[in-house]
Amino acid sequence: MAHFAQLDENNVVTQVIVVANSDTADANGVEKEYIGAAFCERLFGGTWKQTSYNGKIRKNYAGIGCTYRADIDAFVAPQPFPSWVLNNDTAQWEAPTPMPADAGTGEPPKHYSWDEATTSWREIKTTL
Repeated sequence: MAHFAQLDENNVVTQVIVVANSDTADANGVEKEYIGAAFCERLFGGTWKQTSYNGKIRKNYAGIGCTYRADIDAFVAPQPFPSWVLNNDTAQWEAPTPMPADAGTGEPPKHYSWDEATTSWREIKTTL
């Protein structure tokens, strides 16, 4: 099965559908994105791009609200905070300061959340 994302006029994903491999294959049975995209266009109209759960196609699985960026050929989630920067190699947003190395360690495990006002990580106190 193949997955295709429909894009609006701003390249924002509006829906993701599953398409049978046979609807993406040429006469020799070789799957081609343009064939699957054309199949989706005939059914629903609009613009379609293939996506994959494992990130092998366009770096990230396309979710509703993600944007397709042609310049890096990737689906990108909405920016979580104004201070975060997009890593063009991974198409993932990164905080200006790395999460503390001890995140997830200890008893109870340490958890952090991003504080945009201070542009730093804040530990979330938990109890067992």
